[in-house]
Amino acid sequence: MASPEGGAGSRPQHCVTRVELSVTAAHLLDRDVASKSDPFCVLFNEVDGNWAEISRTETAVNNLNPVFGVKFRVDYHFEEVQKLRFAVFDEDKCASQLYEHDFLGEFICTLGVIVSNKKLVRPLLLANGKPAGKGTITITAQELSDNRIITLSLSGRKLDKKDFFGKSDPYLEFHKQGEDGKWMLVHRTEVIKNTLDPVWKAFTVPLVSLCNGDVDRNIKVLCYDYDNDGGHDFIGEFQTTVTKMSHASTTEVEFDCINPKKQRKKKNYKNSGVIVLRSCKIIRDYTFLDYILGGCQLMFTVGIDFTASNGNPREPSSLHYINPLGSNEYLAAILAVGQIIQDYDTDKMFPALGFGAKLPPDWKVSHEFAINFDPTNPFCSGVEGIAQAYSSCLPHLRFYGPTNFSPIINHVARGASQALQQERAAQYFTLLIITDGVISDMDETRHAIVAAAKLPMSVIIIGVGNADFAAMEFLDGDASVLRSHTGEEAARDIVQFVPFRDFRN
Repeated sequence: MASPEGGAGSRPQHCVTRVELSVTAAHLLDRDVASKSDPFCVLFNEVDGNWAEISRTETAVNNLNPVFGVKFRVDYHFEEVQKLRFAVFDEDKCASQLYEHDFLGEFICTLGVIVSNKKLVRPLLLANGKPAGKGTITITAQELSDNRIITLSLSGRKLDKKDFFGKSDPYLEFHKQGEDGKWMLVHRTEVIKNTLDPVWKAFTVPLVSLCNGDVDRNIKVLCYDYDNDGGHDFIGEFQTTVTKMSHASTTEVEFDCINPKKQRKKKNYKNSGVIVLRSCKIIRDYTFLDYILGGCQLMFTVGIDFTASNGNPREPSSLHYINPLGSNEYLAAILAVGQIIQDYDTDKMFPALGFGAKLPPDWKVSHEFAINFDPTNPFCSGVEGIAQAYSSCLPHLRFYGPTNFSPIINHVARGASQALQQERAAQYFTLLIITDGVISDMDETRHAIVAAAKLPMSVIIIGVGNADFAAMEFLDGDASVLRSHTGEEAARDIVQFVPFRDFRN
């Protein structure tokens, strides 16, 4: 899923976010005679149709309203349906098997539902599906990943001259101190040739890489004079922390570059030059989950390609085949992806648009029509509503062309632009395009994407069939920054392409 600050995370990149789930319960059933229940909660996830235990909380003795201290930590994959079961039991100290404890109720949902709600309060149910008295469970999600990044801009002043026929060719190395006390290289700047007053390019690294996310962890900065033979001459060093460097957010910070050998030999030694930290900026590199847990409402729009390149829907070879058994490539993609995205929309109402077909009654070609044929209300109820509208409209369309993406991208961008005018950024728009991969308006589409990159918007392209998807991969922008036909660069990578054939299972 494309994040607002960068490209989408596809499965091969192993984009996993660690999430911590806190659990409380209230008004639990009282199964003990002489006292109250002693509840504990067990978390299961579904694996191949079976429930596998992940972890358990501690037992809250004599308590019908427990606040469990033990947290559940799970890996969150946006692109998967991760089904979880929270089961609460009354501990029986004589029991050796889980089923021997008294069952107080359970709640089953997907992890996507939890993170999209941030805090979820639901009734507990018994095995027969009936309410477990007035018992409720509250689940709160928190992201554990440290997504902060730090940008540093440095220069040097009056560094030691190391070259016989010139000055010095200085560069810097940043090392962090490990738990074992050893230093590990984190970043090396470029070499600035023949100067004692270098100005290095600003660089950005994850805060986790620089100091394990600990702003008070020691960082050692070494300055060298570069030599072609690899025997780089040591100029000096200093130690600091992110806390100290953060003062450069308002004013420059200077560090004496010290050569310990020279310091020991010369009584009047001051330094081997000065390293100037010109600026230090720490920001959070926001992920998709940050926006969800931050209360941002996701607005999904589905766009479906009805162009003639998909084949005659009345023939089995067509990707839109009107199958008596009720399935085709497009419908499979709608159902598979819809099962994922519907967890993140509170009202489960999705605009579903088509493009590239002629519509009744005038049979004019359209590149942004409501597949339910109601332009004033293109919303479908849940993934089943999208599938139903899709199946219903197929017999009434004449597949045509060309395959133009830009109208539907601009359609969603208009909504994102309006949302940007609000005082608080409360909505993020995602356009899901399902297509066979052929595209006719590449220049216009590039221009539309570059413009949309400035808005709270992302585009996910699902390629169905076995066509050459080179054009889709180009729009993805992973290999190089996407530019409009006028040369303007996209402010961020907002497109993620996924070939459905690789992910359909």
